[in-house]
Amino acid sequence: MVRKLVVFELAGELYGLDIFDVREIIKDTPITKIPRVPDFVEGVVNLRGKLLPVIDLKKRFGLEKGEKTKEARIIIADISGQEAGLVVDSVKEVATVDESSIEPAPAVTTVNAAFVEGLAKTDDKLIIIIKLDLLLEVDEKEMLKSVSQEGAAQDN
Repeated sequence: MVRKLVVFELAGELYGLDIFDVREIIKDTPITKIPRVPDFVEGVVNLRGKLLPVIDLKKRFGLEKGEKTKEARIIIADISGQEAGLVVDSVKEVATVDESSIEPAPAVTTVNAAFVEGLAKTDDKLIIIIKLDLLLEVDEKEMLKSVSQEGAAQDN
């Protein structure tokens, strides 16, 4: 069986999200800051009248913060029923990987292993597959919902 992954780059490493979790990919756009949110939440973006919280994956994963380039993108994804934007350095491709090429995540990776579903081996690269459902704790998911609602209230 095969899986399709949206492959993106963060701090020089390749990551993948299941294509079914990705709604769309947009160019980096101005983000409105929201007070009293965790540092990995950049704020909200207005996407066609809908306010979406935006998560900086580098901060969430505890990776080195680099300069944003013109290649930076926001991946709009479904995280446990909540749409949110994920800031990444660049989007590379949609890759088709065979389930048999996916290995469990090693205990030591550059990212907190709780977020990692496994490693996909392709001909010339390794792709770290992210489990979006485990990206946020239950209270953080609730906070994201309230960020969207607060942003909506500020717009009125």
